[in-house]
Amino acid sequence: MADQHEVFEAGAESLAVPSLRWEELPEGPVLVLLDQTRLPAEEAELVCTDVPALVQAIRTLAVRGAPLLGIAGAYGVALAAARGFDVDDAAETLAHARPTAVNLGYGVRRAAAAYRAAAGGGAGAEAAAAAALAEARAVHAEDAEASKRMAAHGLALLGELLPGGGHRILTHCNTGALVSGGEGTALAVALAAHRAGDLRRLWVDETRPLLQGARLTAYEAARTGMPYTVLADGAAGSLFAAGEVDAVLIGADRIAADGAVANKVGSYPLAVLAGYHHIPFVVVAPTSTVDLATEEGADIEVEQRPGHEVTEFPVPYVRGAGTEAGAGTAVAPLGAQAYNPAFDVTPPELVTAIVTEAGVVSPVTRDGLAVMCSTSRWSKSRSGNGMMAE
Repeated sequence: MADQHEVFEAGAESLAVPSLRWEELPEGPVLVLLDQTRLPAEEAELVCTDVPALVQAIRTLAVRGAPLLGIAGAYGVALAAARGFDVDDAAETLAHARPTAVNLGYGVRRAAAAYRAAAGGGAGAEAAAAAALAEARAVHAEDAEASKRMAAHGLALLGELLPGGGHRILTHCNTGALVSGGEGTALAVALAAHRAGDLRRLWVDETRPLLQGARLTAYEAARTGMPYTVLADGAAGSLFAAGEVDAVLIGADRIAADGAVANKVGSYPLAVLAGYHHIPFVVVAPTSTVDLATEEGADIEVEQRPGHEVTEFPVPYVRGAGTEAGAGTAVAPLGAQAYNPAFDVTPPELVTAIVTEAGVVSPVTRDGLAVMCSTSRWSKSRSGNGMMAE
């Protein structure tokens, strides 16, 4: 089950709450999540005591973002093991909670493999559960380290592409500490530029229909003191036309073997705009997001979200608002049909560079991506899509 735990008023003076943490309580271990559906008005923690609660949190986007989903999936397996539930069933359910983000299955497989290896080696249930938890913590720590490396590589790339500093960066969706074990992916690069005195303006797409940019990226930018401006998604074109964008930085939920990038819907139009205006379009993601088993972008399964996310605005900051039809304020006629893909796919020829913790791929080609992955500390998972740590 999941319960609201503690609620803090958000604001410049309040303490930061971790996006995810494991906690040992007298009644048993729990996974504590910062409920991202409540931001920016409240920093509310959601306590998950079992896998169904975590799956619900994943599907309702209380916990979201590719790297963090991998971490959450690993801890979910550890939670099932520690509380005596069927680990295979838990792993299967978690891995399919959302179809596009490859990191979720990656984290699940790592923790489940550690559990099975310990159990198959004669370890008792408690020792096998401890092995799953240790692997989840390793996934968490590795993502934090990957975040640091991506920020460094991304900052160096910006220096090469845009010498002289004063960068005006446009970003879409949310790619900061809220989605990572560290400071994020694309937003970590922007933050590094800010700390170096090279960020002139962070342009934040609102990111309809769930406003991850307006609610979450702006929240993180404000906390870190970045100069930022929120804009409606449809206003991006006028910014490009006015010469107000120097680079686009986005994250990714899955990168196919050919370099095609699945990211929050609205990313592909930005790539087209960037290409037309000769502006760098840069993707920042850990190698765990690269899925060499998916040959090309057309093979990526794109999650279709409920139509009411488009036809309704959720009642702000009410627990559970927006998770069921009728929970929000209608902005379309009753019965209106809605097209609501969670992601779109950008072809590799529109991507200037892919930045990972292992380095930068530019130009983006199948061979370049494969070489980068093969020479990194990651290798292809034998258990299906995604990458597996050596």
